[in-house]
Amino acid sequence: HFPHSLGLLYSAFTYYIGFKVNSGEYKLMGLAPYGNPIFEDKIKTLIDIKNDGTFRLNQKYFNYATGLTMTNDHFHNLFGQKPRDPKKDKITQFHMDVASSIQKITEEIMLKLAKSIRQEYGIKNLCLAGGVALNCVANGKIFKEKIFDKIWIQPAAGDAGGSLGAALALWYTEQGNKRIVNSNDNMNGSYLGSEFSQDQIENELKSIGANFDRVEYDELINRTSDYLSNEKAIGWFQGRMEFGPRALGARSILGDPRSDKMQKNLNLKVKFRESFRPFAPSVLREDLTNWFDIDEDSPYMLLVANINTQKKIEMSNEQKQLFGIDKLNIKRSEIPAVTHVDYSARIQTVNKDTNKSYYDLISKFKEKTGCPVIVNTSFNVRGEPIVNTPTDAFNCFMGTELDYLIIGNCILDKTKQDPKLKKNYKKEFELD
Repeated sequence: HFPHSLGLLYSAFTYYIGFKVNSGEYKLMGLAPYGNPIFEDKIKTLIDIKNDGTFRLNQKYFNYATGLTMTNDHFHNLFGQKPRDPKKDKITQFHMDVASSIQKITEEIMLKLAKSIRQEYGIKNLCLAGGVALNCVANGKIFKEKIFDKIWIQPAAGDAGGSLGAALALWYTEQGNKRIVNSNDNMNGSYLGSEFSQDQIENELKSIGANFDRVEYDELINRTSDYLSNEKAIGWFQGRMEFGPRALGARSILGDPRSDKMQKNLNLKVKFRESFRPFAPSVLREDLTNWFDIDEDSPYMLLVANINTQKKIEMSNEQKQLFGIDKLNIKRSEIPAVTHVDYSARIQTVNKDTNKSYYDLISKFKEKTGCPVIVNTSFNVRGEPIVNTPTDAFNCFMGTELDYLIIGNCILDKTKQDPKLKKNYKKEFELD
């Protein structure tokens, strides 16, 4: 239905708020809870939404179909400001309110579409794909409405997932293989990428001058859980790499969610990204309902739910009046590092059968702290692809303020590395 695209509408606002199109949409979604949706009516000037969720965009306000920018002067005049220049303009309450407004409109459209599909076709289960299906906040709203019995979202829901579709089309259409439906996890937890043997890891680390201890598996899990409980930032590189935009415990940076400093420290000192961006919790599946207001598998980090009421720390009226980003300094729950300002969290459930080492690590952390949750974010810095090889992991480790790198059965302590191997990673990659 080009140019009438919900994804392009969202990307137009991504551009307008000063983020990079096709990578900054996550930032727009993360910024939305800091604002109020006071521009809904103005956005509905741009889009005609029908009761069944279908819509048409008023192309008078957009440039993406014919020009080099997403929006034009009609769009800017409607909102009263030109697009934010990220090099010189700070994020203000205006930008937070615009982000909140387009997020709410996106959720409205997705909910209407979901309800009309259920009503028209009577189907009980919903599969989502496409870039908009990575909007885990909207996905969480669809799930909470209980429109469908089950929801499944392809972990590489954006353009990258087309490669899987091409492979499946060849397998079934061209080669004539039978389609067999089974209840097993054929996605293998989305761990479909490259893997390195212990010998390969050690040889690569030796070749770049890394200093490491090789330990047995139980000691690896025990020591790593100790580091986490002491608020250390960990680079975690284990098994096959994830397929898709989310790190799911194979190429991850990990932290202690109970720390009220962890979110800010990881954003500014490790990821080199905006302080307002939230981090996701990885939680043992059997402990999910004790900590979050959801009881559904979310192995790919594509559903958002609220922190359980008994784990919340309610903000005072005075704290609620703070400027959006200043609320980051307020402890909002027992796990503040993964609790967004609206008490939501982008959840990854962890199952022993899918990722044993990650499950064992969180279980050991729970044994020591009583908390079955850890901070999980992708093993990279802002603008960098997720690390793929041991050398990638070491370079990121040495270019950031990560404290330890756990790779295969090797433990690397930052304080024991050759200072000459440190890198200035802040300028290594183009900002996203």
